[in-house]
Amino acid sequence: MRPRARMNVRRAACLCLLGLLVGAPASASEDADRARQALEKGEIRPLDEILRAAQAAVPGDVVSVDLKRDDGRWRYKLRILGADGKRRTVKVDARSAKILDDDDDD
Repeated sequence: MRPRARMNVRRAACLCLLGLLVGAPASASEDADRARQALEKGEIRPLDEILRAAQAAVPGDVVSVDLKRDDGRWRYKLRILGADGKRRTVKVDARSAKILDDDDDD
């Protein structure tokens, strides 16, 4: 690829990224900041640990993750699509990675 073409590809990629960042809702950015701060303070475990714990309890593909503070405690809610095609909701304590609940989504 010619240097000029490479520069155009980089410029296009940067513009796309900038558009995503500028277009992102403020609440999503604030949520990410709160999660980062909670992780730095040791209030929650890293997401990869939570994913491993959830998938050990309910094997399948994680299709959504939600982190919320409820009654002063951080909790993850994950939706996992199993090999059988069933979607399950798994609630995980964000500090301990303990599975709190798992239900079939009907």
